[in-house]
Amino acid sequence: MQPSSWDIFCAVIDNYGDIGVSWRLARQLAHDHDQRVRLWVDDLQSFAHIAPGLDAGRARQRYQSVEVCHWPASEWPMDTQPADVVIEAFGCPLPDSYLAAMAARSRRPVWFNLEYLSAEDWVEDCHDMASPHPQLPLVKHFFFPGFTRRTGGLLCERTLLEERVAWQADAAVQVAFWQGCGVPPQRQAGELRISVFSYETTAFDSWLPLLAAADRPVRLLVPRGKALSEVARVFGQPLPEPGTFWTRGNLTVHTLPLTDQAGYDRLLWSCDLNLVRGEDSFVRAQWAARPFLWHIYPQEEDAHLVKLEAFLTRYERELPQEAAHALTAAMQAWNNGVSMEGAWPALLSALPVLADHARHWPQTVLAHGDLAARLVQSARIRLQ
Repeated sequence: MQPSSWDIFCAVIDNYGDIGVSWRLARQLAHDHDQRVRLWVDDLQSFAHIAPGLDAGRARQRYQSVEVCHWPASEWPMDTQPADVVIEAFGCPLPDSYLAAMAARSRRPVWFNLEYLSAEDWVEDCHDMASPHPQLPLVKHFFFPGFTRRTGGLLCERTLLEERVAWQADAAVQVAFWQGCGVPPQRQAGELRISVFSYETTAFDSWLPLLAAADRPVRLLVPRGKALSEVARVFGQPLPEPGTFWTRGNLTVHTLPLTDQAGYDRLLWSCDLNLVRGEDSFVRAQWAARPFLWHIYPQEEDAHLVKLEAFLTRYERELPQEAAHALTAAMQAWNNGVSMEGAWPALLSALPVLADHARHWPQTVLAHGDLAARLVQSARIRLQ
């Protein structure tokens, strides 16, 4: 049986990470697979920051072909009928009354827990694992995003790579984009453009002075958020408003407003290097086909560093040894909050090689299909 309706539940934790992934999935299921999707979100205010036009005060609304619903903390709407497929994003527990309604359906919904992304080997063994509910006649399946055929893949819209190739080949649209950001479209000789969307890290303390003292012009494009607060702290400046910039030596920092997901994609496509964080922007940086540094979400007992190493092991397999060492050193320094003085010059030298590798990487990862397509296929099999 072909699934036709989906309920996706998202509890907003890291402001834009969890909802970013959930929103992309909901939109792709609707647009690429012609599915009816309801997205239940507990914090519409945070969601609205990346979804211009969304009314955070409305409990239910149609937005870009998806029915967006406020997920109330109490008084769950009892008349809500569960969809054919139910996704709890990143382990957010479903309302008891909704679970009871799922169990009461004559054809029980397919129930997925969409897990966090990891490149670790154990993910292949846990992907698609079943977990029966202790009281109700329901079975939850764990769906792990990943980089191999035996995982759930990564989110990538059907036409995204074609759109990115066309964008990067069109000088006129890039000029218009930079003008819209308040950034001079014409680059100075040797100028390096870097987008920065990261968590707090003391690596900024050494990195920014290195950029200011560089022998080439550098422009940082920094959206409002944690990274901008770090830049302001290092330079001893008050938090600047969007559209403003300041200069230190050869470094110019531009403050950008938060944008929607399409606008952020275009920023990634337009820069020479992207500093990204968490999961959503990490995946989008890979589709941008540009070199990137990943600031992984910090976890207890440095578990995140194990995840970082697992990704680098996969990503660097086809890289020359010198470039791989440079990338590893830069990512480790950034994530450990240590000085970038040694890692940064080596990364700069490796950028041409890393750029060539980044152009080929998306085809490698998508060889077995994207996450939404694999979800639809898995749901179809279970509904038979």
